[in-house]
Amino acid sequence: MISIEAVTKRYADGAVAVDRLSMEIPDGSITVLVGPSGCGKTTTLRMINRMIEPSEGRVLLDGHDIRQQPVNALRRSMGYVIQNAGLFQHRTILDNIATVPRMLGWGKERARERATELMGRVGLDPGMAKRYPYQLSGGQQQRVGVARALAADPPVLLMDEPFSAVDPVVRKGLQDELLRIQQELGKTIVFVTHDIDEAIKIGDRIAVMRTGGRIAQLAPPGELLSAPADAFVEDFLGNDRGVRRLSFFSSTGLELASAPTVVQGAEASARTTAEDPDPSAGTPARRATVPYLLVTDAAGRPLGWTDPAAPRTGPDGLIPCGRPFSVHQDSLRAALDGAVLSPTGWAVAVDTAGRVVGVASQEMIAAAIRAAHAGHEGAAATSGRPVAAGR
Repeated sequence: MISIEAVTKRYADGAVAVDRLSMEIPDGSITVLVGPSGCGKTTTLRMINRMIEPSEGRVLLDGHDIRQQPVNALRRSMGYVIQNAGLFQHRTILDNIATVPRMLGWGKERARERATELMGRVGLDPGMAKRYPYQLSGGQQQRVGVARALAADPPVLLMDEPFSAVDPVVRKGLQDELLRIQQELGKTIVFVTHDIDEAIKIGDRIAVMRTGGRIAQLAPPGELLSAPADAFVEDFLGNDRGVRRLSFFSSTGLELASAPTVVQGAEASARTTAEDPDPSAGTPARRATVPYLLVTDAAGRPLGWTDPAAPRTGPDGLIPCGRPFSVHQDSLRAALDGAVLSPTGWAVAVDTAGRVVGVASQEMIAAAIRAAHAGHEGAAATSGRPVAAGR
């Protein structure tokens, strides 16, 4: 447990970066500090490992004032990950990761064995061990930074906008990797970001900080989206917070319709999903009027729609079907996204193997959203992480 008690950071010119900040960071959780530039996020993070000393108040680690520990020992007991990784350019990837264990007196072989183990844990090919940072992509360098922070198995991990310098696709992969590692290791993580979507995806709790270094609201992501504390928090979350909140509603209970299906490359081309039900599907498909034919490959994976009453359009003469959603893994937000992206207005539901199990119209998804808000699932959506980590 990290306890921050009435901490203030005031500089010599009178500027206040953090103003009487108090919060508790539970063991084994990811607590995200988010807010506009200059709100004191990074200053707060650096006061936890004494890179910056507070002007007033105190920080406790497991009930002990961190000022009572030697500063170097304190920092070595905490992993620290920054933007652009901050790697040593003259050291190999393996030796970069082994840095802290070597500083703690580990033998070279033991430290390198630990580094090799961690390369696998963060998704790095062991063949990269003898490369240097400049030979890696930005995303790979960030993975090295995470591995280095974990090398001495610290109970606390501090992360200062670690994924902000990479492209969105790589960033999503790094976020997913962090959540996977956290599920395995259960570290106490304090994560700084300016991106509210990133905060919602990875945080167990989110502290929204306002300019002047004060907390505007500290809450689980679902609660933050459903009940902003004030106008500042509401504005910071943005106009689409209602859509973001759909990430907390599972699509498992969404009623699906069967669509006439054309199996490409099969002799018996026309069938319906209802005639060939998938027992693993979350909700059986029901017969409904679907004004299009859904074309799949021979394995049952969706390729696109065709309109019997109109000429075929698009690649292969098909109308795009949008992004399919998994009835086992995805949220109502993913289902709605698929329906909106499809020119037909119908979302395609698939099983874990990617085979079609049914379809849903925008109207059917809207009904599911209303039911989720009205029922017990609505109450459950005020905490926790999004379904399937953000979908």
